[in-house]
Amino acid sequence: MTTMRPVFGYLGAILLVVLASLLCTAVQPYLAPANMVMVFLLAVVLAATRLGLKAAILTAFLSVVAFDLFFVPPRFSLRVADTEYLITFFALFVVGVVISTLVARLGEKIAQLKKQEARTGSLYYLTRDLAIAADEAAVVEALRHAVSSSVHARLTVVLNRGDQWEQVGSGDGSALDDADMEIVHWVTRSGRYAGAGTAAFADVQAAFFPIKAGGFTIGVLVIDAAGTAVHENRQLIEAFAAQAAMAFERVQLARQAEEARLLREKSHLEQALLNSISHDLRTPLVTISGVLDTLQTDNQTIDPVTLREMVVTASEETRRLNRFVGNLLDMTRLEAGVLPLRLIPCDAEEIIGCALDAVASRANHHQMVTVVAPDLPPVRADVALLTQALVNLLDNAIKYAPHQTEITLSAQLRGEGVVLRVADCGPGVPAGEEGRIFDRFYRLDVPEKTGGTGLGLAIAKGIVDAHNGSITAANRPQGGLMVEVLLPATAYEEAAA
Repeated sequence: MTTMRPVFGYLGAILLVVLASLLCTAVQPYLAPANMVMVFLLAVVLAATRLGLKAAILTAFLSVVAFDLFFVPPRFSLRVADTEYLITFFALFVVGVVISTLVARLGEKIAQLKKQEARTGSLYYLTRDLAIAADEAAVVEALRHAVSSSVHARLTVVLNRGDQWEQVGSGDGSALDDADMEIVHWVTRSGRYAGAGTAAFADVQAAFFPIKAGGFTIGVLVIDAAGTAVHENRQLIEAFAAQAAMAFERVQLARQAEEARLLREKSHLEQALLNSISHDLRTPLVTISGVLDTLQTDNQTIDPVTLREMVVTASEETRRLNRFVGNLLDMTRLEAGVLPLRLIPCDAEEIIGCALDAVASRANHHQMVTVVAPDLPPVRADVALLTQALVNLLDNAIKYAPHQTEITLSAQLRGEGVVLRVADCGPGVPAGEEGRIFDRFYRLDVPEKTGGTGLGLAIAKGIVDAHNGSITAANRPQGGLMVEVLLPATAYEEAAA
C-alpha cells in the first residue's frame, strides 16, 4: 500500500495540471498569457497541501511545460517567440518549488504538533486516571489504557516485592518467561531501560522501562511493541513510568496512613476498653468488698432487714460482675472464631421461656409480655447461645426502659424464617444510629441509668450471625426500641429426623 502512494501523488499532479490547462483554455479569450500563471500556481499549492512535496515539484515542472506548450506563442511547441517568457517560466518553477517546500514544512510542523498534542493528551488522561486510582490494580489498569491508546502496544507491569517479583492486575498483559525476568532483574540493577529499540537486549521484541521511586527501582514496565514504535515514543513511555512511580508511591503511603489510622483507633479503643473495664470491675468489687468488711466488723449491730439488703446487694453485684466477665469471654471467643455451636431443632417458645427465667430477678420493675404465634416451625440453633443472645437483648431493654413499662418478647413466622422480637418503651436511639448499637463498646448516654461496657448487643449480633440469621433495630412509632432477630426455620420433618 505504501509503494502505491507516490504513484497516486504523481497521477494527482498530472490531473491538476490538466485541470489548470482546461481552465486557462476557457479564460484564454479574456486574459493575457502572463496572467494564466496564477492558475498554475494555484495547482502547485493544491498539490503541495494534498499530495506532498515531490508531487508539488512535479506539478510545478508540468505547469511550466503546459503553459509553454498551450498558451505561449507559438502554441503546441516548446519554442518561445518572446524570450521574456523564459523569465516567466523560471519564476513559475522557482515560486512553485518554494511554495511546495514551505507548505510541506508547514505540514510537517502541523503533524508534529498533532503528535505532540496527542502525547500531551495521553499524559494528561493518565495523570487524571492515576490521581483517582485507589490501589495498585487501578494504577496498572490506567497504565494499560494509556499505553494501548498512545503506543498501540500491550503492557505488563511487574513490581518489586523485595525477595520476589509480582505481576500486578489482570488484563491483556503478556506472561513473562525466565528470559524476560532476567531482563527485568538487569533493568532493576542498572536502572536503565532495555529491549526493543535499545542497545541492551536488542534482540527481544518487548521493551523494559524501570519505574523509579526514591532512588530505587520499584517495578518495570514491559511493553510488547516493535523497536520503531518504542523509539518514537520513548520520552512518552518514560513519562508514563515517572507518573506510575508517583502513583505507586502514593498508594503505598495511603496504605501506610490507613494502617497508622487503624493503629490509632485500636489504641483509642483499647484505652476506652481499659477505662470501661476498670470502672465496671471496680464498682461491683467496691460494693462487695464494702459489704464483706461491714459484715466482718459490725455484724452484731446490724438489724436483720439491713443485713438482708446488704447480702442482696452483694449478690446482685456478684451476678453483675459474673455477667460482665462472661460477656468479655464471649466477645473474645466470637472475635477469635472459636465459638462452638451445638445446633439442634428447638422451639422458639422454649428459648423465650429460658431467656425470661434468666432475667426474672432483674425484671421485677417491668411488665414482661410474651406473644408467641401458634404452630411456629422449629429453628436449628444452639439453645444456650441463642438464649444468651435474647438475655442480652432483654437486659438492654431493662436497662433503658422506665420502670413499670412493658417489655414485649414475641415470636412469629416471616417467610421461611422465625422472627424473635424484643420491644420496649424506652428512649430509643438517635436517628441514623440504629445500626451502630451492635458495635462494640457503643453506649447511649442515659444519666439516670448505669450502663455496661457496650458488649451485650455486639455479642448478640455475633451469636445471631453464627446461626446464619440477621439482627436489626428500629425506633418504634409510639416510642421505644424494637430489636428483631430473624432465624431460618427448620421443617418439621427435618426436625423429627
